[in-house]
Amino acid sequence: MNDGEKRFTRKHSKHLRVPVLPDEEEAIRRNAANAGMSTARFLREVGQGYRIRGIVDYERVLELARINGDLGRLGGLLKLWLSNDRRLAGFTPATIRTLLSKIETAQDELRSVMKEVMRR
Repeated sequence: MNDGEKRFTRKHSKHLRVPVLPDEEEAIRRNAANAGMSTARFLREVGQGYRIRGIVDYERVLELARINGDLGRLGGLLKLWLSNDRRLAGFTPATIRTLLSKIETAQDELRSVMKEVMRR
């Protein structure tokens, strides 16, 4: 770089000052945190017209993992029954229908959580 050329970085560039009310500041900081960004980055991207995509809510991810585990366990029981495993010889068709119903319920719950996550 020549002596005549200046290197611009955000730290040594222009800073914008925007007056906000306390509740506006809190909302901006909360939205930035929900998006997994610093407040400065969030405001830069919003100000330039970028659509902000939030990070996935950690609690929802844990809920999806729990539902997925339930489906795996239920599917494992069904697989054992279908393979005529002697440990499950006492399973009746009614038990299997109940198992299938629980799988469908878990799938519905999984879809519901996924839709909620995608709406954010």
